[in-house]
Amino acid sequence: MLRYLGLLLLVPLLDSLFLVFVATQIGAPLTVLLVVLTALLGLLLVRAESRHTIRKIQQRLAAGELPTDELLDGAFLLVAGALTLTPGLVTDAIGILLLVPFTRAPVRWFVREKILVPYMDNKSGGFATGNVYIGGFPFGGEGGPNVGGQGPNAGGPGPAGPSDGDAYDLDEDAYDIDFEKGDRDDRRGFD
Repeated sequence: MLRYLGLLLLVPLLDSLFLVFVATQIGAPLTVLLVVLTALLGLLLVRAESRHTIRKIQQRLAAGELPTDELLDGAFLLVAGALTLTPGLVTDAIGILLLVPFTRAPVRWFVREKILVPYMDNKSGGFATGNVYIGGFPFGGEGGPNVGGQGPNAGGPGPAGPSDGDAYDLDEDAYDIDFEKGDRDDRRGFD
């Protein structure tokens, strides 16, 4: 968290230093004009890309699909709009990079694959990507950790179902036991 705060403080510092450098090279009036023009260009691009993204979201929803990429694009467009409104050439450049679909696609992939999916998998235990542990105990092998702490080798390998990997679906009648008086073999120790 402290790292992100430092990054947020570093961007305005870099922006200010770059503005001073550009102002010493081309003059203050031209620097102000350049900042205003990049902000206007950014706002026009945000408007056009927002309309395009909203249309894509509506098309995906009408087709019954989840608009995941389009929603990420919408979030990037919000960030890009804020960055282009912030006075400064560095923030305008970052904002315009987020606005152009060609440069936004790798950023979207990186954010989805390296940030969002691992975070969601961590919070959901693998449910987000379908990487869910479904058989036996999650800590396999002899000498695995004693999960739950009950019984010998609790949490280790054990019978998790049929040994050949097949699953059996039993109906309601499979659980009914018909005990007749005097038939000891079917009772199996139940009195």
